[in-house]
Amino acid sequence: MDVVSIGPDMNPNYRNFALWAIIALLLIALFNLFQSPGQRTNSREISYSQFIDDVSNGRVKSVTITGQRISGTLADNGSTFQTYSPGDTGLVSRLEDKGVAITARPESDGSSSLIGILLSWLPMILILGVWIFFMRQMQGGSRGAMGFGKSKAKLLTEAHGRVTFQDVAGVDEAKQDLEEIVEFLRDPQKFQRLGGKIPRGVLLVGPPGTGKTLLARSVAGEANVPFFTISGSDFVEMFVGVGASRVRDMFEQAKKNAPCIIFIDEIDAVGRHRGAGLGGGNDEREQTLNQLLVEMDGFEANESIILIAATNRPDVLDPALLRPGRFDRQVVVPNPDIVGREQILKVHVRNVPLAPNVDLKVVARGTPGFSGADLANLVNEAALMAARRNKRLVTMQEFEDSKDKIMMGAERRSAMTPEEKTNTAYHEAGHAIVALNVPKADPVHKATIIPRGRALGMVMQLPEGDRYSATYTWMVSRLAIMMGGRVAEELKFGKENITSGASSDIQQATKLARSMVTQWGYSDKLGRVAYGDNQEEVFLGHSVSRTQNISEETAQIIDAEVRRLIDEAYAEATRILTKKKKDWIALAEGLLEYETLTGDEINELIAGNKPSRDQGNDTPSRGSGVPKAGSSRKRKGSEPGMEPKPQPQ
Repeated sequence: MDVVSIGPDMNPNYRNFALWAIIALLLIALFNLFQSPGQRTNSREISYSQFIDDVSNGRVKSVTITGQRISGTLADNGSTFQTYSPGDTGLVSRLEDKGVAITARPESDGSSSLIGILLSWLPMILILGVWIFFMRQMQGGSRGAMGFGKSKAKLLTEAHGRVTFQDVAGVDEAKQDLEEIVEFLRDPQKFQRLGGKIPRGVLLVGPPGTGKTLLARSVAGEANVPFFTISGSDFVEMFVGVGASRVRDMFEQAKKNAPCIIFIDEIDAVGRHRGAGLGGGNDEREQTLNQLLVEMDGFEANESIILIAATNRPDVLDPALLRPGRFDRQVVVPNPDIVGREQILKVHVRNVPLAPNVDLKVVARGTPGFSGADLANLVNEAALMAARRNKRLVTMQEFEDSKDKIMMGAERRSAMTPEEKTNTAYHEAGHAIVALNVPKADPVHKATIIPRGRALGMVMQLPEGDRYSATYTWMVSRLAIMMGGRVAEELKFGKENITSGASSDIQQATKLARSMVTQWGYSDKLGRVAYGDNQEEVFLGHSVSRTQNISEETAQIIDAEVRRLIDEAYAEATRILTKKKKDWIALAEGLLEYETLTGDEINELIAGNKPSRDQGNDTPSRGSGVPKAGSSRKRKGSEPGMEPKPQPQ
């Protein structure tokens, strides 16, 4: 026979159902217990005078006498009644004279009185028991409602998966800064005998998805010490003082497991400037921060406890939190460069079967600005796409398609009419031809007229390496490339038939030209002066408005200079497309036929040759698509590229 257990291993749904069923049964039992006997038997309460009158008239059939309580049955209809005797000594003889059947019972003894007392207290005991049960349920396991002051930090052990520096790629500089922490945890005497002190805290600063949490876990894995992890939002509750209590409890747990590492993710949730919020101070957050400051560098030394925190908003942190003795070091964890992206891709493709044509260097070149999380998502998308296509290996085609899907959106092959498709082909061909003939530009990697997201087509240029600054020549070439699409439409279809497809190109060109004039000093009329303050995104709690420290006359000059740069770029694009009209038309017709062309295939079309593809396969070959060294398209003096900026239709 199966036995239903209400223990901790029982299904919570069954346990809750059983609990409420037991409470309902107890309530029903109590209701019956506290009913009077007359209520339980539906007896009618009558007066003693009525009872004597019924006896005198022979209407009483039988009675039961219990002390002063009298209950009985009427002779005419068999209904029951009850009443109380005032101590009438002649009652029994009167009942005998009328032939009434008499039954006598003793009154309740002391034990019955005790039971009555217990029954009177039973509801209170029951309510108290139910309350204790629920409080234990709320307090159990994860220190719920009754564990306000207990830390929510989780202790990660090797059962959660040991992470080492070998699992972290693309952030070599950050790993070097953290190796000293690992060495101290392994051999603290090495530093202490020379009077050195290890940094108390390390603040990891960087954009989301760059691997800050993974770095912290790798430090614990390399040092082989306990690792406590908690989020900054876990400290703050609706009750003042709870956060400070949790900080104290967290450090108490850490002391018991020292040496150890405490990792606080998103510390800006609790470490913001005190009293600097737009809506005034926050007592709970400030008390929590104060307690954290004391624990990090107060009278009690916690030398064997190293605090690592992560944030992507270091500008909002309280200065007292960042001073030496608390967070001694700030380790910047930026988005990886091209070499780092390749290393990260190698880590994520360990368990992914790759085809021989997969070139991770090309994938890394085509993903500037991607974080480690973005690259992991790219590899996963490529694997899923290969599985949907029933392939045994993940090819370069899946990586290219996944990258386009992430950057531009999913394909929409039914989005365009034949007329729109033709317009898009000449538009994108204009971008590509201008990009191949301006003085400085990133090599053209691919051109397509397959709609993705909100774009009807694009020309993608891949950089040959990361660039941290750009020249004036590169910028004006970039402006000409952006204008190439609109110029191509005008030359092919006339001004009266140009479309709104160049709206994104115009916005990007205007933004670049305005930055050249107002930020980078590329205007002789305005000089080497920066115009406008607080033009970037406003940070909450630091600035509530934007200001323009320029006059109306200067603003007019800025607009005129922006217009001049755009007009010059438009004229340059017109000159190139007029001169290279044959190449431009050939490329547009090739896009109409193949829809997608790589950089090598574009060069073949311009040279008068058709792209070499496998028979029956209209999918472009997935090589780099970038002119190699020594190619006829390699221009003298070309410089490393910046991030690819697709040209949407």
